[in-house]
Amino acid sequence: MDIFQRKILLASKSPRRKQLLEEGGFHFEIRIQDVEENFSDDMPIEQVPEFLARKKARAILPDIQEGEVILAADSIVILNKKIYGKPQNRAEAFTTLQKLSNNIHRVITGVCLLTNEKERCFSGISDVHIAPLSEEEISYYVDNFQPYDKAGSYGIQEWIGLCKVARIEGTYTNIMGLPMDLVYKELMVF
Repeated sequence: MDIFQRKILLASKSPRRKQLLEEGGFHFEIRIQDVEENFSDDMPIEQVPEFLARKKARAILPDIQEGEVILAADSIVILNKKIYGKPQNRAEAFTTLQKLSNNIHRVITGVCLLTNEKERCFSGISDVHIAPLSEEEISYYVDNFQPYDKAGSYGIQEWIGLCKVARIEGTYTNIMGLPMDLVYKELMVF
């Protein structure tokens, strides 16, 4: 089956994942089921994104039709062995960005591909060096962009990513929320 004709069910509300799949030329529809994004405190931090992606994918499995493949993903930001998720409020976003300032953090995006017959989970990993951010710059970002739906309180495709990311190791799309190089490669053999 032609990979670009295969029907993908995107189990994500993320506008960035939707954008990446559209720009990648994939045929998909969004189908989501709310899932508690919780995990055991003793789970190794690197396993969290795939675990959460698997939960999201399995939540819509009962709705799948023959020939469809579920694609679910979850991204986390890690600094000093701590996960920085989506901020709950302005103060949390501000504090997170202060911690990421002039530091290198890791973004791991776990992906789960699932059908009635098989499952494949994998992760993209990128390291991001954010240049020093002043309090004024952090306030500008938090007040003018929407950090509340983004792990680590920022989007690589927005002002911080454009003006304050000094370098990345890994892929841009992984940091944006979906490692498209790996998704394409895995879909080719799935």
